[in-house]
Amino acid sequence: QVQLVESGGDLVQPGGSLRLSCAASGFTFSSYAMRWFRQAPGKEREWVASITSSGGNTYYAYSVKGRFTISRDNAKNTEYLEMNRLKAEDTAIYYCNVQLADMYWGQGTQVTVSS
Repeated sequence: QVQLVESGGDLVQPGGSLRLSCAASGFTFSSYAMRWFRQAPGKEREWVASITSSGGNTYYAYSVKGRFTISRDNAKNTEYLEMNRLKAEDTAIYYCNVQLADMYWGQGTQVTVSS
């Protein structure tokens, strides 16, 4: 079965950095685009970034462009989200996502940006 397992969330100070990982299994990882979403307390889940199956193209929400970098390692069936210059408003649960015949989500990893 399809599994997405996020890791790397933590408490970090404003201006700091984190790298999130999403380990995928149960499907041909290298054939599908992957995405990151986030959900802050009391807010709707929002799209953060996407990467094509080969990794050749990436797309970002305006709020994170220039600070976050999405990448993937198809040999390891893993996608990443490098987050720099973190702000308090980046505090959220971060989810990885893949659209196959159905849409699949991981369990999420908590990122808290606070001094």
